[in-house]
Amino acid sequence: MPLSSDQRIISADDHMDLHVLPPELFEERLPRPLRDRGPRVVHTDDGPYWQVEGRLLTPSGRKGKGLLRGEQHGFRPGQPKTRLEDLDRDGVYAQVIYSPMTTQLRLQDPELRAACMIAYNDWAAEFGRADPKRLVPLASVPASDPHEAAAELLRIAKLGLRGAIVSQFEGPEPLFEDLWHPFWDAANEVALPIHVHLDSGTHSLKPQLGTWRFPALVAVIPMQLDEILAGMVFSGILERRPNLRFVMGEAGLGWIPYAIERFEHEFDNYADAIGDHKLEMRPSEVFERQIFVTYENEKLGVELIPRIGVGNVMWASDYPHGDSTWPHSRKALAESDLARHGEEVLRRVACENCAALYGID
Repeated sequence: MPLSSDQRIISADDHMDLHVLPPELFEERLPRPLRDRGPRVVHTDDGPYWQVEGRLLTPSGRKGKGLLRGEQHGFRPGQPKTRLEDLDRDGVYAQVIYSPMTTQLRLQDPELRAACMIAYNDWAAEFGRADPKRLVPLASVPASDPHEAAAELLRIAKLGLRGAIVSQFEGPEPLFEDLWHPFWDAANEVALPIHVHLDSGTHSLKPQLGTWRFPALVAVIPMQLDEILAGMVFSGILERRPNLRFVMGEAGLGWIPYAIERFEHEFDNYADAIGDHKLEMRPSEVFERQIFVTYENEKLGVELIPRIGVGNVMWASDYPHGDSTWPHSRKALAESDLARHGEEVLRRVACENCAALYGID
């Protein structure tokens, strides 16, 4: 089914990778006492590299070898003008932009990590102001302290950022434990969507490039979001905070209906044995009201969208990564199994759900 020329599409999960950031970002924006320890670009025999805490992380201005195949965009994604040019080339109206702070800039020092997130968030807010209708960068909040995370969330809401990412693996306790209630209260207060993104979570598979282990790891990473999904539903965090929206970035779709079915079964199975928080809503109702998932290219998962909920699914191009549909996203959507669900479903999944969640005009 061809897309009509006036059909807007919005990508719900694109990226601002570390290698596209301005090399001087942290040196200019960190508090002076932290600048000497902060991330910086250094010159090596292999060209400029980001360095922090004695570690070389990734080249600056180009992708590292092996991880992301595909076109080299250079610094284009890190500059509003050229990023918008790439959006226009792809026929995508707007995009939600995930930060590199929780997945690529893994800092051991909690103080430095929090300061770098603040510096990035300030920069991201300025980046988004270049075209607020089309560029929706997400903030990162520090997971080492829920009170610090809550304070930064309240701050970024005043900056005009429209959502935040929190790492599910960096905190002192999982995000669904009682320690995190102040953060979720703040999220409910400001009514900004909170995001987790596929990252790690496997125990036995390690990301070893050039071996069979890497594709094996990548194949199952989306399903490592199962624990955070179950915890957020059964803990009552979502049920008790109706203004809170929870987004699982790059979660994929195919495993979601099975998870919801299991939630429903075990909810009934253990209903009389729960002594702390027993849901008043059914797990499937909590999911329908407050949880969103993004996906890229799938067949089975797209077939199952009616089982997941048409209002809970958002398409993504994954720009500027090597497996992105850029610069042929409109063609890819028109030829995808999503189009077989009809015009209304395509419109909601590829545009309207995302527009409503982030206030995109």
